[in-house]
Amino acid sequence: METELASAPVDALAGIRVVDFTIVMSGPMCTRVLADAGADVIKIEPPEGDMVRHRPPFRSGISTYFASMNCGKRSTVLDLHTPSGRRTAFELASRADVVVENFRPGVMKRLGLDYGTLARDNPRLVYCSISGFGQSGPMSQAPAYAPIIHAASGYEEAFARYQKDASRPANNGIFIADVLGAIHAASAIQTALLQRHRTGRGQCVDVSLMDSVLGMLIYELQNAQFPAERQRQVYQPVRASDGWVMVAAITPRNLAALFEVIGFPQGKTDARFATVAEKEANWGALLGIIEGWTSQRTALECEQTLMHAGVPCSRYRTVGEAMSDPQAVHRALMATLGTTAEPFKVANLPYKLSACRTEARNVLPHLGQHTEQVLREVLGCDDARLAEMRADGAFGPVAAAPDRSRKPV
Repeated sequence: METELASAPVDALAGIRVVDFTIVMSGPMCTRVLADAGADVIKIEPPEGDMVRHRPPFRSGISTYFASMNCGKRSTVLDLHTPSGRRTAFELASRADVVVENFRPGVMKRLGLDYGTLARDNPRLVYCSISGFGQSGPMSQAPAYAPIIHAASGYEEAFARYQKDASRPANNGIFIADVLGAIHAASAIQTALLQRHRTGRGQCVDVSLMDSVLGMLIYELQNAQFPAERQRQVYQPVRASDGWVMVAAITPRNLAALFEVIGFPQGKTDARFATVAEKEANWGALLGIIEGWTSQRTALECEQTLMHAGVPCSRYRTVGEAMSDPQAVHRALMATLGTTAEPFKVANLPYKLSACRTEARNVLPHLGQHTEQVLREVLGCDDARLAEMRADGAFGPVAAAPDRSRKPV
């Protein structure tokens, strides 16, 4: 595969123009997937920029948090509160293959940038809307960020039930809903592009973060309809001498190998673990036996010994440790961006294609960096047109001319 990639570094989405009206995380992550595959993503930003631009950490004068979701795009500032800004945005969208937005339903319609309006001029347009609860229905107008979706979907309550202390839901800091919704949106967009290739017509894509998370709860959806007599087995960490490890001896072969390694061969004939039902009923006892062995060894020794025997096991690592793991290095998971003096890493997409590249591009768009370039290239704007747009406030508030009638103090 490495030889093929080296000889054929083509971009699957080369020639696809995406106009990106998104902010924060779900939309920007979606369009970054498209940019990684070679699409020309034009990120439309307000004069103050996407709010994540102001979130640390910072390198080379740019938020790496922002850059990790927006690398490879072209930043174009347009003030959509002005007629000139809206008109320019409409012209760009009319020449796009894909438009992505993640405002509350109704906002783009009020701006005259909704699918129905744009599709009349651009019937080949694939238009993707990402929202908390979807474009219609009783909750469609409700404001929602990922933590709200985690709570509303039942995810947090289900997660809490798997903890020993379920007196209150866990704190929330990893935005699963946003990333999951972004991946579903990117997948749907590419499906719609394939359909357009066959029919010549685009379509509207409606992605709900709520639906994305609820659909992730595979077992929990079924258990909600047909409650099990007892709770399913929960994979719990077991203590090592210097930390924690996770052991997942799921199959009979895994379990037999585990019993041999930990010096408990009688476990293979122990009635408590003879069937799946018995193993689940005696799960606590099994964990106690495992921990009796792991607690006498370091987490690394546990991991290496059990994995060598074919028993799935991992020590608990930090994100930094996982980033530098030899397997992650081998797969080139982390891409290095930024300047030579101030580099930083972001994650590449988790899949490899044999005939084309999908990787983070080392283009870190400063606010408005590509405004003139995009407008000249896509709309054919000349200096006079750009000056007119600037005077009309399309790029933000126009600075007042100094009052030369007053004498200096």
